[in-house]
Amino acid sequence: MEILNYVVSDGQSGIRIDRYLSDSNEDLSRSYIQKLLKEQKVTVQGTFVKANYKVQAGDVITVEVPDMAEPDILPEDIPLDILYEDEDVLVVNKPKGMVVHPSAGHTTGTLVNAIMAHCKENLSGINGVLRPGIVHRIDKDTTGALLVCKNDNAHRDLALQLKEHSIKRRYRAIVAGVIKEEEGTIEGPIGRHPVDRKKMAINYKNGKEAVTHYRVLERFPNATYVECRLETGRTHQIRVHMTSIGHPLLGDEVYGSGRNPYHLQGQTLHAMILGFVHPSTGEYMEFTAPLPEYFEKLLEKLRK
Repeated sequence: MEILNYVVSDGQSGIRIDRYLSDSNEDLSRSYIQKLLKEQKVTVQGTFVKANYKVQAGDVITVEVPDMAEPDILPEDIPLDILYEDEDVLVVNKPKGMVVHPSAGHTTGTLVNAIMAHCKENLSGINGVLRPGIVHRIDKDTTGALLVCKNDNAHRDLALQLKEHSIKRRYRAIVAGVIKEEEGTIEGPIGRHPVDRKKMAINYKNGKEAVTHYRVLERFPNATYVECRLETGRTHQIRVHMTSIGHPLLGDEVYGSGRNPYHLQGQTLHAMILGFVHPSTGEYMEFTAPLPEYFEKLLEKLRK
């Protein structure tokens, strides 16, 4: 069981407790929090409360999150595009449409199913049964370089590099509209969208610090090809930040305009360059995942 503690700040008085908790923790849905409230797993100053309780500044909230029953995840013989592999790490080029790790509605066909078949017993166990070896992730429709850890020592070392923002990550994206400046930096904390729980948003009240740097590579009449450099790695960070400056990614079904003249399946985002210090040798290593075919074809269309 995991115990979570929260103290309500001055600006948050009057919010329903189920909403306050779901905004404060992106891993817990509002419906799941309502279930915990019904099961008397949530207290305020030691007293059980209902979902309609409105929090007050200074409230001390304790949430008991029961251990999740994790299903058996089966290895599947799915081909992997391997950019590098040794005894400690595996760098793969993830295809479009592949979910990184199992979740509700996606229990098979994930990258984890594939790497379990490829690596057998050689995967770190730090993230549990559902996410063995996974130190970071990219969205289902984002392609490109992803790092997998084959033992716990490698996982701890690389998780620390990720936390310290020392892992080099360069993405390529095609965004709607023409960006006038050559480069820029977007800063804005990212958290759950206050109304639409499936979306992230710039959320000054409950978001986590997020910084994205971008530079223009090529301009087209109605679109711009950019490179994005992540300082932080929040969920949907590039997609939210580029949308916030009026340039959503082409094909983005969640944050875009809904228009899809190029018949894209999901956002045009590719994790192209991944660089890190090897956990055993201490040597800096860098890998490049080539642009996928759909991305190259779209650039050709735009150039015409």
